[in-house]
Amino acid sequence: MKPIPLILFFSAAILSCQSQSNTKPLSEMSTAAKNFLQMLSTKQKEKTMFRFDEDERYNWHFVPMDRKGIALKELTRDQRNAAMEMLHTALSDTSFKKTSDIIQLEDILRRTEGRPANDSYRDSGKYYLSIFGNPGTDPIWGWRFEGHHISFNFSSKDNRLVASTPNFLGANPAVVLAGPEKGMQVLKDETELGFELLHALDAKQKEKAVINTDAPADIITGASRKAMINDPLGILYSELNSSQQKIFMQLLSIYVHRYTPVFATDMMSEITDAGLNNLRFAWAGAEQDGLGNPHYYRIQGPTVIIEYDNTQNNANHVHTVVRDLKHDFGGDQLLEHYKNNKHER
Repeated sequence: MKPIPLILFFSAAILSCQSQSNTKPLSEMSTAAKNFLQMLSTKQKEKTMFRFDEDERYNWHFVPMDRKGIALKELTRDQRNAAMEMLHTALSDTSFKKTSDIIQLEDILRRTEGRPANDSYRDSGKYYLSIFGNPGTDPIWGWRFEGHHISFNFSSKDNRLVASTPNFLGANPAVVLAGPEKGMQVLKDETELGFELLHALDAKQKEKAVINTDAPADIITGASRKAMINDPLGILYSELNSSQQKIFMQLLSIYVHRYTPVFATDMMSEITDAGLNNLRFAWAGAEQDGLGNPHYYRIQGPTVIIEYDNTQNNANHVHTVVRDLKHDFGGDQLLEHYKNNKHER
């Protein structure tokens, strides 16, 4: 029997998951992880499971490459379905759809670049799932879903999602220019609202917001273990009028609400508690969208850095990242708590 194409699988997975409520309790993530592991063979579990304190947990990236963990293409249909359901317990419906569409872009890239059907570089099956700790028994555990242009890093404590970053979503092409999927734009909201906020500023405000006429070649924080951009630049939230602040919050919410509503609310509360007036919006590069107009923006505050970059492939290749300056990979306190308690793999 021929294997089911991954594109068809992801389409079916989206329809299946969207038929369910988007207000799942966070404890469902642990249940989904436990169910997924129970479906794996002993050899598959050996590839999938690591200790929570292993350095591999920090080995994240967003480029196309082989990774540790188990790849989607190594799973049966039922196992892949369980893996994607596990992912959906931590994401909003919108974010889950974007993630599935980004995976589909690998096949579009493969065709665009003229690669054969069995190409291993542009491969929609090379998205890997790794579990750190044991969701069935450990009060602290984490997991990663990662491949080209996707990286989600989750940490759980006492059966509750407590950290969700680093989180990277990218799109190449940013806008599909030809073929059956022509016009497809996975990260459209992130692009359009960024420009909407920039264009809402008056001349004096732009002088503060625009930090460079040239956009950086990529996100500045890269795939660093600890993210930081020293000497924050840009226009402060407090320097915006009420209409501009509304657009700012809409843009911020797109990134925060990549996750389940309960977790997104907690994350937004932490950002708000640190002071909205301490948030900055910075822009670099072209001020109009379109091919040949490389551009970049970021939102930075005491607890968060969000970056968007569209410079590669004639400015048709988007990278976005969310970094929680307190809770990336669960934060130091969670790791220390894990080390001070006995855990078995």
